[in-house]
Amino acid sequence: MGMPAEERLGLDVKRAEQLLMAAKHAAVKKAGLTVPQYAALLVLAGNPGISNAALARQCLVTPQASNVVLKNLMERGLVERRPHPWHRQMLETHLTDEGRRALELADAAAVTIERRIAAAFTSEERDLLRDLLTRFGRALAPSAGPEERNEPGCSQHVTEGH
Repeated sequence: MGMPAEERLGLDVKRAEQLLMAAKHAAVKKAGLTVPQYAALLVLAGNPGISNAALARQCLVTPQASNVVLKNLMERGLVERRPHPWHRQMLETHLTDEGRRALELADAAAVTIERRIAAAFTSEERDLLRDLLTRFGRALAPSAGPEERNEPGCSQHVTEGH
């Protein structure tokens, strides 16, 4: 009927996510940011003028949560909203100089964490982990049929030297 805790992969994924978020929280706090604020600044830096809906999708949050993060970033002077050059009624969100500085500081700390994680695995293991996590997510997708859920990912065949 039940399933022993040691067989539940969801707990391992949740534990890993909690450790990652705690480490990133501590890292970006040095720049005076929260993890959601850092994520928003990172996406905005690469996509100036992005819509709130697209920002929310890329940050994996709801548009309402994205609005709250943007409001806080605007109040702190890290982002600004200005009219689109052609569609004056549309507002675009951009980083300010202060926002760029905060992002650079936070990103340097976040990259240190990503490098620590990367160093724990070989290149092949990193590729395999990405593939396994993709398959994990695919198994949970409501539209996935049994054959799709069990299908190996395209990066499962790892070649040497990659």
